[in-house]
Amino acid sequence: MTLAISLCLWYNIPAYNSQKANNLIFIGGILMNKIIHKKANTDWLVDAKWGVFTHYLTGAETSAKDWNDRVNKFDVPALVQQLESVGTAYYFITIGQNSGHYCAPNNTYDDFVQIKPSKCSERDLIKDLYEALNPKGIKLMVYFPSGAPAADVTAMQKLDWKWGYNGNWPAWNTGRTGERLATFQVKWEAIITEWSLRWGKNVHGWWIDGCYFADEMYMNPVPPNFKSFAESLKAGNPESLVAYNPGVLVPVICHSEYEDYTAGEISDAFPVCPGRYVKGAQYQILSYLGNNWGGGIPRFPDEFVIGYTKHVNFKGGVVTWDVPISEGGLIPELFIDQLTALKNAIK
Repeated sequence: MTLAISLCLWYNIPAYNSQKANNLIFIGGILMNKIIHKKANTDWLVDAKWGVFTHYLTGAETSAKDWNDRVNKFDVPALVQQLESVGTAYYFITIGQNSGHYCAPNNTYDDFVQIKPSKCSERDLIKDLYEALNPKGIKLMVYFPSGAPAADVTAMQKLDWKWGYNGNWPAWNTGRTGERLATFQVKWEAIITEWSLRWGKNVHGWWIDGCYFADEMYMNPVPPNFKSFAESLKAGNPESLVAYNPGVLVPVICHSEYEDYTAGEISDAFPVCPGRYVKGAQYQILSYLGNNWGGGIPRFPDEFVIGYTKHVNFKGGVVTWDVPISEGGLIPELFIDQLTALKNAIK
């Protein structure tokens, strides 16, 4: 748990926005800044060469009951069998995104937002996945947004979160609000810390989306900032890998000294890999094999997927390919076929 969060919880400051809380955050920051940051070892990621990513999400209109029913029907053994068959060494799944539905329980989140019944699933799908993946030697990594669920007004208000551009999400390039959202950040770190401590060393990495407003929110000398964010993500596993996504940028950048690998979100313009590291962060890109994120049919011939992955691997980088996933937890066969071709080509 980050020092700033620990201090706030220790002094029982539920609102996280009093002057006392701000003072504690400042003091925590001074102490934390004396800790020397060390990047996690990414050798295993390089050895993996490529991996699989899935967006397991739902719409804002989905009821808590329907979400629980869906998560309960997720066929973990069948998915693990697919992942093993294609030879991937790691697998990403989303914990949740903008709808406010999450595939694992979180008491801290529920205490903050007070939404009943909870939209956090009763089943801990992350736990069930790593318990099935670990014996197969497949490492589990998770996706999580940097912001509150933008399609859940209640959660946004309770968590003190606002979209960083003028106007409501998904307004873009309408002028930045410039707000730091420190109260939100401390709450979000507490939510993440609960999951990280529960899952421990079974979760090997985090891909944090939507870090578009880093100058306002995270580039601060005292918490909350990128450093305290990383501390919360690594609370249960100091060796887990962290990436902060600045959005689709070519060439790929390192967004913070406190990330271990690059988020590397790519849509259509596939960059030349410059080498293993970008400002000390392991080079990794994430793109989709379908027509869009988590959907469609394969948009590339096998030869492109194989050739580009080989190029990045040759330079010391890693490629993660997003594929669709069904409500029941299965990857469509067309994508299994393409991933199998990739496995056979890259030994």
